[in-house]
Amino acid sequence: MSDLDLARYQDPLTIQRVLHSAGTIAIVGLSKTELRASYFVGYYLKRHGYRVIPVNPREEEILGEKCYPSLRDIPEPVDVVNVFRTPDALPAIAEDGGLTVIMDRCLKVEHARYVGRMHWLGFNTQRITSVRAGLQ
Repeated sequence: MSDLDLARYQDPLTIQRVLHSAGTIAIVGLSKTELRASYFVGYYLKRHGYRVIPVNPREEEILGEKCYPSLRDIPEPVDVVNVFRTPDALPAIAEDGGLTVIMDRCLKVEHARYVGRMHWLGFNTQRITSVRAGLQ
C-alpha cells in the first residue's frame, strides 16, 4: 500500500468525526490479558464512556462485557469496529460494506489526541512518533 493510499485511511477529520459520533465499539481480538495492547485500549475506551463489545471466540467475558465469537453474532448495531488482527483484506471488505476505514491508528491514542488529555494540553500535532524530526 502506498503512502497516499495509507493517508486516506488516516484522515484527521474522519478520525475526529468517528470519535465524536461513536457510542459502541466492537473490538475484534480483544484479549483478557491485561498486558496486551487490545485490553488496555478496551479498558481506556470503556473508562471514557464508550460501550465496548469484545469479539473473541475463546472467551466468555472481558472487561465485564459478554464476548461474541464474531461480528455477525453481535445482536445490536455498533458504531466502530476496532481490529487487533492483520489488516490484509480489511479495507476493501469494510468499504464494500459501507464502513469508514481507519488504518494503522490506535483509537486510544487518537482519542487522547483529539478529545482527551493530549488535546487539553495542546498536543494536537497530527502525528505522534518517537523519531526526532530530521532523522526520518
